Amino acid sequence: MMRRFGNAPESGRSYTLRTGAYAILPVGDGLLLTHQKAPAPEVQLPGGGVDPGESPIQALTREVYEETGWRIARPRRLGAYRRFTYMPEYDLWAEKLCLIYMAVPVVQYGDPTEPDHTALWLNTEEALDQLANTGDRDFVARFASHTTIFQKRG
Repeated sequence: MMRRFGNAPESGRSYTLRTGAYAILPVGDGLLLTHQKAPAPEVQLPGGGVDPGESPIQALTREVYEETGWRIARPRRLGAYRRFTYMPEYDLWAEKLCLIYMAVPVVQYGDPTEPDHTALWLNTEEALDQLANTGDRDFVARFASHTTIFQKRG
């Protein structure tokens, strides 16, 4: 059974399945994140919805670029989780299937092209404190704990 974060689905409410791909983008002891101003200000893992005809990797690459201005390489899927939420920008109650990847930010081509987004570098502890979504925080915490163990062994 897939893990769920956030609110339980409301009884009697109809939800639309929305698949999205999101990236943990480590460099040194920091992570490349995005700050979204609207509809509510929050720090997020870069990523977003998979459009019709797109693979999750294509969506991930496009969304990271739109939200940060960076190109990525070597995406590797870490897992997935579900969350039930209202998406005011689409006036939609969604069952979000969040596919989480780790990838390497390679080069910044410019500022984010998506309105109300700013690229943001935070160390892992700051990211865990500021990420708005509990599912994203869980994946970053698990990624960081495995990375720390790996670095100590190396």
